[in-house]
Amino acid sequence: MFIFLASLLLIVVLLLAEMPIAFAFGVGALVFGIASDSNVSFLIPYAYQTTLSFALLALPLFVLAGTLMAEGGISDRLLSFVNAFVGRMKGGLGAVTVITCALFGAISGSSSAAIAAIGQIMIPRMVKEGYPVGHATALVACSSVLALMIPPSIPMIVFAVTGGLSVGAAFLSTVIPGVLLALVYIALNFFFLRKVDTIQVEEPLPFKEAAQNVASSGLKAFWALMMPLLVLGVIYSGIATPTEAAAISLVYAIVVGVFIYKGLSFKDIPAAFVRAAITTSSIIAVLFFLFVMSRAMILQQVPREVAEVLISLTENKILILLLINLILLLIGMIVDDVSGSVLAAIVLLPVATEIGVHPIHFAAIVGTNLGLGNVSPPCAPMLYMAAGVSKLTLDKYVGITLKFLLLGHLPMVLIVTFFPELSLALPRLIMGIDV
Repeated sequence: MFIFLASLLLIVVLLLAEMPIAFAFGVGALVFGIASDSNVSFLIPYAYQTTLSFALLALPLFVLAGTLMAEGGISDRLLSFVNAFVGRMKGGLGAVTVITCALFGAISGSSSAAIAAIGQIMIPRMVKEGYPVGHATALVACSSVLALMIPPSIPMIVFAVTGGLSVGAAFLSTVIPGVLLALVYIALNFFFLRKVDTIQVEEPLPFKEAAQNVASSGLKAFWALMMPLLVLGVIYSGIATPTEAAAISLVYAIVVGVFIYKGLSFKDIPAAFVRAAITTSSIIAVLFFLFVMSRAMILQQVPREVAEVLISLTENKILILLLINLILLLIGMIVDDVSGSVLAAIVLLPVATEIGVHPIHFAAIVGTNLGLGNVSPPCAPMLYMAAGVSKLTLDKYVGITLKFLLLGHLPMVLIVTFFPELSLALPRLIMGIDV
C-alpha cells in the first residue's frame, strides 16, 4: 500500500507540474512496477492486449463520428431548435445552453467537445443579451459534463471495459440522473437570473408563428437528433453491439454532414480524421499506462487493501459510500474523465461491490461524481476550458459556479448514491440485468 500511495503522490506532483497525463501515469506505473517487484515485461504486453479490446474499438469510432458531426453544422441547428421553445423568455438562453450541451454530448460523447462547439457560440451570445459573463461561463462549464451522463459516453465505455461490465447497461445507468441534472440546472439558471435586469428578451411570437418556428427548426435539426436515437436503438434492440453501433454512427455522420447539412465536404474529411486520431491517440496513451499500473496494482492486491482500509475505518455502508464519493471527487479534480473512469474501475469498484453496491449502480455514481470533479476548483479542467472562451479570471466566475455545484450537482451525486433505483431502473427494464 505504501508503494501505491507514493506512486500516486508522484503522479499528482507530475500532473501539477503540467506533465502530460499519459507521461505522468507512465512514470508512476514504471516506478510502481519496479518498486513492487512486478514483472514489467509481463505488464506491458497485458496493457497492449487490453487496448486491443473489441469493445474499446467503439472509442475512436465515436470520437471520429462526433468530430464529423460537430464540424457539419450540427451545433447551429440544435441551438435553433431548442431556442424555438424557450429562447424568448427571461433566462431562456441559459436553458437553451443546458439542453443543447446535453444533446451535443449525446452526439460527441465529450465534455470538451460540448464546450468547444456550444460554449464558443453561447457565451458571447448570452453576454451580448445582458447575461453576467460569469454566469454564462459557469453555466456552460457545468452543463458540459452532462456529456458524461447522456449516452453514448466515452468515459462510460472506458469504465465498462476496464471493469468487465456491459457497456450498454453502463450507458443506461446515467440517463435518468443526467436528465434530472439538466432540469435542475435549468431551474437554477432561471432562479439565479430572476433579479438580473440587464437581460434583453425578445417579444413572444404569436402561437401560430411560434409553432411554425418550432416545426421549421425541428425539421432542420431532425438528422442531428436522430443520431443518438439511432445509436441507442440498434444497441438495445440487439441489432448491433456498442462497437458496431459506433461504426454505424460514423457512416451516418459522413452522410448527414456531406449530403444533408452540407457543412462537410469530402476534402474536409481527411483533416477531421487527423484531429480525431490525435484525440484518440492521447486517450489510448493514457489508457495504456493506466492498464500497466492497474495490472501491477491487482498483482499486489492493492484494490483489496484499499477495501480493507476503508472498511476498517467504519462498517457503516453510508459512511463508506461517502468516503468513496470523496475519493471520486478528488480524482475528478485532478485528472480527466477517461483517466478517472479507469482509476475508479480499478481501485474503487472492488470496494463498492464488497459492501453490496451493484456494479452498474456504481457506474452511475462514477459518471455523476467525476463530472462534479471536472468542474470543481481548484483544478477543474472543464471549468478552465470554458473560462478560456470567455477570457475570465477565476474570481469572476468561481462564486456562481460553486452555487450551481452545491445546489445542483452535489445533491444529484448523493441522490444517485443512496437511491440505486434511479440508475438501475432503465438497465433492468431494457436489458433485464440481474439486480
